[in-house]
Amino acid sequence: MKLQELAQKLGCQLEGDPSIEIIGVAGIDHARSGEATFLANRRYSPQLKTTQASAVFVEDGVALERAPGLAPLAALRTGNPYLAFAQAIELFYQPPAYPPGVHSTAVIAASARIGAGAHIGPYCFVDEDVEIGANAVLHSFVTLYRGAKIGAHFFAHAHAVVREHCRIGDRVILQNGVIIGGDGLGFAKRADGTWHKMAQSGPAVLEDDVEVQANACIDRATVGETRIGRGTKIDDLVLVGHASQVGVNTMLCGQVGLAGSTHIGDNCVLAGQVGTAGHLTVGDGAVITAQSGVPNDVPPRSLYSGYPAVENRQWLKMMAALNRLPELQRRVQQLEVELESREK
Repeated sequence: MKLQELAQKLGCQLEGDPSIEIIGVAGIDHARSGEATFLANRRYSPQLKTTQASAVFVEDGVALERAPGLAPLAALRTGNPYLAFAQAIELFYQPPAYPPGVHSTAVIAASARIGAGAHIGPYCFVDEDVEIGANAVLHSFVTLYRGAKIGAHFFAHAHAVVREHCRIGDRVILQNGVIIGGDGLGFAKRADGTWHKMAQSGPAVLEDDVEVQANACIDRATVGETRIGRGTKIDDLVLVGHASQVGVNTMLCGQVGLAGSTHIGDNCVLAGQVGTAGHLTVGDGAVITAQSGVPNDVPPRSLYSGYPAVENRQWLKMMAALNRLPELQRRVQQLEVELESREK
């Protein structure tokens, strides 16, 4: 594809030779001649001098300085280089296609209703009263429990499970090993100290355009429902506890854990290994930084860090003070010695 065509397809302003042939895309440190790369974080700007790429998606105002002897680097100017790069990948990489049909080893209950164009792969199991919309793909070893309702353009990778009576919208993707609607941690203590298992009667509900990545679990509710809002993205090894509610276009990064009945608002980001106590609310637009522990409500449009999680600026001050503790301890010891000598 000519560079000019690439710029036109992605709505970028081109600076450079429009006739350059672009054969693919790559990261800035691995790109070769004929490939396009991107710069989204200006911390990596020095690599523009040495990258072997032929073109770069870059914001306005970023200078393209080059090391001596290297060919010029064409610029594809855009307000969102990372998004443009993501769209460029789709122009050069075509994922495998899955033609309609049911593999001979798949087991589909007689009462299940499968939409047109579905691909049901090897060793899949579709239970009674399941409904699947048009153009679904069940890759292999996918299990859909009784009464699950699933929309169109569903894609379930190998070993994904959707439990009984869960509801899934359109264009939902479940990566390998995802479990939707597994039992939540619901137990009542008996007088003798043993645990009575509570029936987990409420389904998990995933709205349109949700993606759940590998080995994440969205637990069902004891009563009511667990709900994941439209467009939300859930990373590997995330646990969403029973009866939790996650809003629209929120992102839960790797190893996030939400205790039961947590409410996460719209457009939030919980970075890796954030954990929340149950029955709390994180307001719309809040960001919680990595490895934070959240015991209380978080206000909307706030930035929280640490454990117990507090406003980010306060946490930075606390960490700065903590780093000075050895120095302060030595100073206190010196003052104690001086005080003792004066008293003598």
